[in-house]
Amino acid sequence: MGTILFDLIITIVNNGFSDVVMDAARSAGARGGTILHARGTVGEEMKKFFGVTIDPEKEVILILTTREKRTAMMKAIGEAAGLRSEARGMSFSVPVDDVVGITGAIAALTEGAE
Repeated sequence: MGTILFDLIITIVNNGFSDVVMDAARSAGARGGTILHARGTVGEEMKKFFGVTIDPEKEVILILTTREKRTAMMKAIGEAAGLRSEARGMSFSVPVDDVVGITGAIAALTEGAE
């Protein structure tokens, strides 16, 4: 297997905060993302653990980025829409070892990444 060049940043926020996430990600180099509407569930023990009221209506933001930009984007997203904000956001990333069907986008993502 070759070197991992890309990561998928997945951010989950309360409904209505996807623009905050995308603005923060763009400030760190994101070119775009995909927003999915979702409904979350959480047990009573998690409500007590986080100490916040959990809004079941969520937005999930998916951002494909180069490995080099991942940390800066996640930091910007965390500062703008983290758990301590009204967005109550949480982000994580997963490595992407292959991408098909977005050749032009891949060129744009890797532009200047060398």
